[in-house]
Amino acid sequence: MDLSFSPQDMAFRDEVRAFIARELSPETRRRVEEGRALTKADVVDWQRTLNARGWATPSWPASAGGPGWSAVQRYIFMDALYAASAPEPLSFNVSMIGPVLIEYGSPDQKDRFLKATANLDIWWAQGFSEPGAGSDLAALTTTAVRDGDHYVVNGQKLWQGMAHRADWMFTLVRTDPAAPKKQGGISFLLIDLTSPGITIRPIITIDGRHEVNEVFLDDVRVPVTDRIGEENQGWTYAKYLLSNERTGIARIGMTRRVLARVRDALGASGADGRYGREADAIEADLKALEITQLRVLAAQAAGQTDPRSSILKIKGTELRQAASELLMRVVGPAGLEFVYEGEGEAPFEAASNYFTLRAASIYGGASEVQKNIIASSVLGL
Repeated sequence: MDLSFSPQDMAFRDEVRAFIARELSPETRRRVEEGRALTKADVVDWQRTLNARGWATPSWPASAGGPGWSAVQRYIFMDALYAASAPEPLSFNVSMIGPVLIEYGSPDQKDRFLKATANLDIWWAQGFSEPGAGSDLAALTTTAVRDGDHYVVNGQKLWQGMAHRADWMFTLVRTDPAAPKKQGGISFLLIDLTSPGITIRPIITIDGRHEVNEVFLDDVRVPVTDRIGEENQGWTYAKYLLSNERTGIARIGMTRRVLARVRDALGASGADGRYGREADAIEADLKALEITQLRVLAAQAAGQTDPRSSILKIKGTELRQAASELLMRVVGPAGLEFVYEGEGEAPFEAASNYFTLRAASIYGGASEVQKNIIASSVLGL
């Protein structure tokens, strides 16, 4: 494939860079640069700034209110965001539930949710993992029993990112416990988090952040009209969603930003030393991964679910972890300093990235699961 940018692509890149430089607030940029947690207002304000320009949903087609960009344009846009220390659009909304609504949602669901999702008038949370069903997601036990025009939902969800900020949750529930295959008895529901019977409890992680939560559902009534697609076909929709999530998890530009911090910390005198060579090796791997990401994006643009997104997930995660560990070793004891402010969610970047990314090889599908997908769907083993 041709990896060179056309003159039109170059002009688009300049336009994006100029927009970010003009519109991104210095305070938000500083928070991102230093690895500090963004407030809800930071995220919402930037998403709405992008949405006013028509850029909040880079992967959405024009027919759904998105910019209708090519795979290359989406890559250029995201790379520019990372390079400028700008927040990326909220992935729960833009990369996860948005594409599912576009592909499988009813006309009513699209009318109700797509514009509000793009503008962050609705903040979505992901309700997939459970205490006994994380990497083996099909083992979930949260039930939804049909009662007329509603489902009655009971169960517990775990590690729900930013559920304490969210308005709605897209979730997987078991609607047919007797299905011959456990994947066959699962449905995909949209749940209003203000519904009676929902309890959200915080989980404070080792770096002091409140990002993840437990969500308990006790006799929660959910309208049948808030089910995506057909009953017991939720596994199909979940696979589509996870393919988009795993592509985003690579975050090549974010790893480059960490490597830039490594090189700044090393200075000119350390650039040719052991740490400098380690940074060079990570950067070379990022170049190779970039080519794979462009191929996966091109496949997704053609409406295909590309199993190579699992490669992006594994290798992208490994490189993010390697870069964060290298930064910790380079900055030494200074990387262990924690500085809290605002909501108590703002540790120093080096330690924050290092601790947070230990979980990256688990969320979105553990690396072992991704290797099985690659073996069966990519290598045909």
